[in-house]
Amino acid sequence: MATATTWVIDPTHSEIQFKVKHLVISTVTGSFKSFEGSVESETEDFEGAKVTFSADTASVDTNQAQRDEHLKGSDFFDSEKYPKISFAGVLTSTGDESYALKGDLTVKDVTKPFSFDVEYGGNMTDFYGNNKAGFEITGKINRKEFGLEWSAVTEAGGVVVGDDVKLIANVQVVKQ
Repeated sequence: MATATTWVIDPTHSEIQFKVKHLVISTVTGSFKSFEGSVESETEDFEGAKVTFSADTASVDTNQAQRDEHLKGSDFFDSEKYPKISFAGVLTSTGDESYALKGDLTVKDVTKPFSFDVEYGGNMTDFYGNNKAGFEITGKINRKEFGLEWSAVTEAGGVVVGDDVKLIANVQVVKQ
């Protein structure tokens, strides 16, 4: 049996974003500024690799302080009570340079099976001799399924926040 190699997220070369419709006419992009994760793989091509990830909900950033405070509050993430969003799953090849990442996603106190699409960007050794690999990870959740229930309707009948949230992560991992 091969020995597992551990890779950890390089936060200075990674970003965790989400996109959600606002008033159904435009998209608001947000990110999490504090996160961590690892990949444990017994193969060079990451087939069957175990992936863990967490993001600090209090690090949410939509470039608007008042909205960020609302997202951290009990209407959405309830960051004091639920400080982390987490995921644990396994990578399975679906073709050339593409994978499915299937596992359990936990937001607040709700855990559900979830699948992300993953595009493998390849490996490279940086200027300092660190072996790195890159991935783009995408998926879409219905926020209400994870207890993010808050909604409002404008006087004109427009929905303030859409239910579907696109998740996009561009991640660089470093071989340990």
